[in-house]
Amino acid sequence: MTTTASALMTQTEAILDAIASEMRHDERVFYIGQDVGAMGGSMLGTQGLLAEFGPRRIREAPISESAMVGAAIGAALFGQRPIVEISFGEFIPAAMNQLINQAPNLHYMTGGVARVPLVIRTRVGDGPYGGHPQDYSAWFAHVPGLKVVMPARPSDARGLMLAALRDANPVLYFEPMSLAHAPRERVDLDNDECLAKIGKARLARPGADVTVAAVGSMVRASLRAAEMLETDDALEVEVIDLRSLRPLDTGAVVESVRRTGRLVTVHESWVSGGIGAEVVAAVAEACPEALRAPAVRLGTAPVPTPSGKVRPHALPNAERIAAAVRRLVGHS
Repeated sequence: MTTTASALMTQTEAILDAIASEMRHDERVFYIGQDVGAMGGSMLGTQGLLAEFGPRRIREAPISESAMVGAAIGAALFGQRPIVEISFGEFIPAAMNQLINQAPNLHYMTGGVARVPLVIRTRVGDGPYGGHPQDYSAWFAHVPGLKVVMPARPSDARGLMLAALRDANPVLYFEPMSLAHAPRERVDLDNDECLAKIGKARLARPGADVTVAAVGSMVRASLRAAEMLETDDALEVEVIDLRSLRPLDTGAVVESVRRTGRLVTVHESWVSGGIGAEVVAAVAEACPEALRAPAVRLGTAPVPTPSGKVRPHALPNAERIAAAVRRLVGHS
């Protein structure tokens, strides 16, 4: 009988464990960002890396996202495997030329000769830090050549980071800030078996009445909503954790909707142009006859995500998800 090593970890601890594990395994992996050394990174995101790997592989950078990503693209083209930390997703637009015109295109523009094995790590959404909540993740799901992931639990946080670090293509890794230091969960530490496949959704909860397709922090909110609906309304809600925005596992959602006949999508970014719209479109193309009621999209209100006491009024939550499911079931 074989046993598998495991440990209780937060999302941040799981990501750090994946990065450290891969840095020990592959000397080509190095880390670059602002305050990632002695300070231990934003929200303690790089704590302990400098002590183990030293300043040659944990590189402090000036406040220039475009310079960091540009330098990392060059290093990747010459055989290295860089991780660039852009502390918060709001700062990603400062590196848009590198992320849109360069990193995803070079493999194609060189006829398959060049590779850009680059990981961009950043944080989005509401959370204990309170600042920089804007979530631009859906922008990048539009771009061929990029892979875009967002975990919803520590085991996937570790597995997706390992998968991203071993990928031959650029991967944008979005961390939901509200989950950074959420309660610990048990994480499988077997490197070969705990890889979360990029582009593969996860069935987070089975159900027969409604499909809720969620990503990031909204997976937990959807699971809470499902518990409420089971207790109060005797409804069985199936929750799909998308995990990956590009490639997007629309097949998993279509399969679920064929059984439940109803669909709600929810994410922490804005509704208009969000990944939920792509999910709804995919279902409408694949099985319009399966929908017993119009699909519902939930997301942040169409304003810059506000601060302080106003913020909760703009964000989706378990109560709003449950209310949407009730309306959907009543409509059909």
